[in-house]
Order: sequence, then structure tokens, then C-alpha cells
Amino acid sequence: MTRRPLPRSPEQLNPLVLAYVGDAVYELYVRYHLLTEGIVKPQELQQAAVRYVSAGAQAAAFRDWEPMLTEEELAVWRRGRNVKSGRVPRRASVSQYRASTGLEALVGYWYLTGQIGRLTEMMERMFQIPRSDVDGSSD
Repeated sequence: MTRRPLPRSPEQLNPLVLAYVGDAVYELYVRYHLLTEGIVKPQELQQAAVRYVSAGAQAAAFRDWEPMLTEEELAVWRRGRNVKSGRVPRRASVSQYRASTGLEALVGYWYLTGQIGRLTEMMERMFQIPRSDVDGSSD
């Protein structure tokens, strides 16, 4: 795919658009990671992916990332967190859901601004979070 210029800069996009892109990018990183872990059966891939893509897992990833984020990155996350995006999933608290939307906006921002090194660095860090810190429902 050839990367054509966007009609607007990523900074000017609606945070839900950033989160929309970020959700897809995040999911792709997770799927690739699971394949590198040797998980190749579709049903097992789906079950393993849930540990990373749930609102609780994404909120935990944000808590881990937060001390490393720049003011600019935190501003992008806050824009994503504060936007009204619809219904909260049953298995997530409002704070988890909002934090995960902010995280997806940040991932989308990194991708759309071409900060692939930063995106990869933070995603790799997320894969190092002990699953026990993610599987619980604390926020």
C-alpha cells in the first residue's frame, strides 16, 4: 500500500478517528506477536488476543506506558479518553473503556504520524506486562 498524504494532519483528526485507526494497528501488532509466540490455530489466536485487546488489558498497558509518555503524547491520549464514544462493553468499567479509547487514539496517532519506532517500542513494552496484571478487572 502506498502511503498517500492525509487530507488533514493527524493532530486535526477527530480522536475517534485516531482510535479507529489505532484499534486496527493495535490488533495487528497483537496478532503478529501471538504468531511469533507459536500460536497458529485460529481459535487459540482469538482466545489469546482477548488478553491484550480487552479494555482492561489496554487500560493496564496505558498505566505502564504513562510515566514514559511525553506531554504531547499525553495530550493525544487525553483527547481520546475524553471523547464520547458510545456504549461501554459489559466487561469493562467506564474508566477502563475511556483509558483504552485514549490508548487506541495514541496508537493511531503514532501510526499516522509515522512514529513507527515509538509505536513498536511501546507495543513491545506492553507485551512484557505480566498477564496477571492485565487479567484482573482493576482499573
